[in-house]
Amino acid sequence: MASNAERMDMAGQSDWGLTLENTGANIIRYGLVVILLWVGALKFTAYEAEGIQGLIANSPFMSWMYSVMSVRTASMLIGIVEIIAGLMIATRPFAPKVSAVGSFIAIGIFLITLHFLLTTPGVWQPGYGFPFPSPMPGQFIAKDLALLGIAVWSAGEALRAARRSR
Repeated sequence: MASNAERMDMAGQSDWGLTLENTGANIIRYGLVVILLWVGALKFTAYEAEGIQGLIANSPFMSWMYSVMSVRTASMLIGIVEIIAGLMIATRPFAPKVSAVGSFIAIGIFLITLHFLLTTPGVWQPGYGFPFPSPMPGQFIAKDLALLGIAVWSAGEALRAARRSR
């Protein structure tokens, strides 16, 4: 049988674990928000528009953009979508349904980004090939697998929160 001191220690550890978990959840969610807002804002710069041009041009899902708009305009449109998703995810404390929708938009963003691993020349390190991604663009794109997981978690958590608030 556990003593009072042991029970208090176990409760303290439990509370510490919950505190870390909740802190981590906030870092995960709002880290995703910061990334989407920051990267979305960068899409309004010439260097970012030029930087993603090869990714977009080689994409079977996105290359059409350059036939109807300029490189800069396409980049800005992508940036607007990223910023909207980030702002929507940030509403989680007071509008979890909106946050869930923003998370689903982010899921789409990261699925599209990850498909660049299959469509962009130079993704695999020359002389090595798969499974050795090049530093740019391979490793740069690969990090979006974690961001996809974060967006999926955010969508699920926000949907559960929306159901609880009914």
